[in-house]
Amino acid sequence: MAIINSIFGWYIKKRIHQIELFIKYPHDVQNDWFQHLMDTAKNTEWGRRYEYSEIKSFDEYKKRVPIQGYDGFKNDIERIIRGEQNVLWPTEITMFAKSSGTASDKSKFIPVSQESLEDCHYKGGKDLMSLYYNEFSESKLMEGRGLAMGGSSDFVPLNEGSYTGDLSAIILKNLPFWASLHRTPDNDIALNPSWEDKIEQIIDITVKQNITNISGVPSWMLVLLKRVLEKTGEDRIIDVWPNLEWYVHGGVSFSSYRSAFDKIIGGQDRVNYSETYNASEGFLGIQDDTKRDDLLLMLDYGIFYEFMPMSEYGEENPITIQLDAVQIGVNYALVITTTGGLWRYLIGDTVVFTTLEPYRIKVSGRTKHFINAFGEELIVENAEKAISLACEKTGALVKEFTAAPIHMDDKEAGAHEWAVEFDQEPSDWEYFTVMLDNALKSVNSDYEAKRYLDKVLQMPRMHHVPKGTFYNWMSQRGKLGGQNKVPRLSNSREYLESILVVASKS
Repeated sequence: MAIINSIFGWYIKKRIHQIELFIKYPHDVQNDWFQHLMDTAKNTEWGRRYEYSEIKSFDEYKKRVPIQGYDGFKNDIERIIRGEQNVLWPTEITMFAKSSGTASDKSKFIPVSQESLEDCHYKGGKDLMSLYYNEFSESKLMEGRGLAMGGSSDFVPLNEGSYTGDLSAIILKNLPFWASLHRTPDNDIALNPSWEDKIEQIIDITVKQNITNISGVPSWMLVLLKRVLEKTGEDRIIDVWPNLEWYVHGGVSFSSYRSAFDKIIGGQDRVNYSETYNASEGFLGIQDDTKRDDLLLMLDYGIFYEFMPMSEYGEENPITIQLDAVQIGVNYALVITTTGGLWRYLIGDTVVFTTLEPYRIKVSGRTKHFINAFGEELIVENAEKAISLACEKTGALVKEFTAAPIHMDDKEAGAHEWAVEFDQEPSDWEYFTVMLDNALKSVNSDYEAKRYLDKVLQMPRMHHVPKGTFYNWMSQRGKLGGQNKVPRLSNSREYLESILVVASKS
């Protein structure tokens, strides 16, 4: 196994040269992809609709093609599902990644072409390994197995030869042979639609294996790891898997989970942590340096990027800019054009650039997951950082949380109302609330201004909900496991109030 590991490390690092090229020539790479996308799709129905053959510049593209979310593509995607082809993309599309829905639909069905699967999603997975081996040349990942905690998804036939499942299920179903050899468990277990059964099956198999790396959404991975300790009777994960060296996570900010992982695994610096930004629509970013907390924007995956300042969000004709005009610290809504047939697609995520040489980002939240009831513009990144700071000050460990506004009335100011579930409770609940409030002021000047003398915003109102509340709430909504995430913030009170109902019955 040591020889295989050495050969694999040598091979996988060959990609580093190409990564360095797009870092050195980012605008040339993006412009080349833009032209390639226009040329490739010019004879599709969509390309003829917007006269792609006449488009020679980004400005012309913006004039002809509107920015749209899923609802703008829904009718065309439904036609492809029924068996029509050459609508959005010229090659046959038979795979559709099922993702959380819009206001008008429970689920979205994102088309996945063979090009987007191979040249984006799989390329991202290989680059993740390449960057890791480049940073840790003595790694022994391939001497053991990688535990992948994917989605719990049935493959649902949509038409003859086409199917849907969540993205992780599609990726697992189509993995190349070499990747399947390293991964555990096998697909029958990994894709088991029963979340509870799957966890027990995974544990029965993997506690006997040499697990060197694990991957999955932090909230659900913690559920698995805690169950591993319960079944084995061990105190630390490192005692179950002594050669564990790497955890790959994504989907939510890791800052509020880091201390919980350090504790359950067996102390700080026992494993390396890497974050990825892999959405159903495309693989977008990789943490290329484990000592940093931002992500390298991947520029040669068949994705052309635009960035919409959030000040433009909701405007009839919003302004977008290319990569060469972005600024550090500005909150942008992400707009992408892909080899999966998505054209000026508003993905729903917001990002902030942290460096421009190379282009690195942090995912700052969702275009719809924020609180701005009082002009405070509180985004998910603010909330997660504040929770992390409050935990540092009080010794608490937060497992899950969500927040929503209490609106002002003629008698008193408004407030933010929080539901928080702890792994480790603070000794002083009121002190935790004060620390959270202070932390929010420190990371968001608009929040701080609205808190002045309690005129607009009062102190946060906190609910300490019983353990298991969020799990039970997600279960009731049919959202256990995989890529399903707790909504952190909302301008609506719908999520918060339904969670508090579940908490009251616990």
